[in-house]
Amino acid sequence: MTPPVPIPVNVALVGFGYAGRTFHAPLISACAGLRLHTVVTRQDEALAAAWPGARAVPTLESALSDPAVGLVVIATPNALHAPQAKAALEAGRAVVIDKPFALDLAEAREVAALAAARGLLLSVFHNRRRDADFLALEAELATGRLGAIHTFESRFDRFRPEVRDRWRERDGPGSGVWNDLGPHLIDQALVLFGRPLAIACDLAVMRPDGQAVDWAHAVLRYADKRVILHADMTTPAPDIRFRVHGATASWLKSGLDVQEEQLKAGLPVGGPGWGVDPSPAVRVDGATGRRESVPGPPGDYRAFYDRVAKALTAGGPNPVPPDQALAVMEVLEAGTESARRRAEVRLEPVDG
Repeated sequence: MTPPVPIPVNVALVGFGYAGRTFHAPLISACAGLRLHTVVTRQDEALAAAWPGARAVPTLESALSDPAVGLVVIATPNALHAPQAKAALEAGRAVVIDKPFALDLAEAREVAALAAARGLLLSVFHNRRRDADFLALEAELATGRLGAIHTFESRFDRFRPEVRDRWRERDGPGSGVWNDLGPHLIDQALVLFGRPLAIACDLAVMRPDGQAVDWAHAVLRYADKRVILHADMTTPAPDIRFRVHGATASWLKSGLDVQEEQLKAGLPVGGPGWGVDPSPAVRVDGATGRRESVPGPPGDYRAFYDRVAKALTAGGPNPVPPDQALAVMEVLEAGTESARRRAEVRLEPVDG
């Protein structure tokens, strides 16, 4: 007897700006276990053109009043993440929040505590764990061919010399490149190396008409290595993505994961060529100088939502549980404090 096909979980997507339209709507729609049911937006015509099967509602309250909605995905400006997540959790819904988790660590802890008290799934969209280059790097480190890592550099450089009129680039809560790209860089570092001992961070506004931080440089201190994280909007040659140096070899990667551009182009998620890295990393042997191309697996952001669906319907693990997202917020906030003080900030020891 053929087992019954699980009924997809109805999703309410809150926000239909860049993140909601480009990332969340197509990825949710590509997941068999989820259904894009409702979108909180006033762009009714744009939604109907892009996703005619989803209904538009003007407010989060309207979405939460529908008992058919089982999961709320929050893709709004950063200052709204925590209050909207709390409202959804109070209404008994599972929640996915786009990064960053919240404006600060205290706020994020409140959301996590509420989810735990209500027994509801809460996850944060750290999709860059599924970049092709990061998956290739994880596989490379697992082989041990680089030897013990002593220097790790991860960069998100962009060339956007003109300041755009959008909330991410205005002087407001949660704006700036450290809050936008910092969570990606930090999350990947923590996945690979765990919690650092300390962070030294420099944040700056480099563009002449800039209002928000558009240049960020951080060094995470570990007992046996240094992890360098950098993001800016001012690099004409945004080529370097990773430089990883070990005791016996280096691993070098140029170019960004292609999935964001594929999503922007409207390509079918998971279709031919999806997530395939056109410029694989290179391993450089320290003793001989020999350079070898090291292809890796394709990237797959859809895996995040596949795992969310399994967590909701089959008891699978949360792809990004709150404790991991809180760890990112701890380092993000410590970096902001380091920049304010112009000094290294130690992370408080964890008991046990």
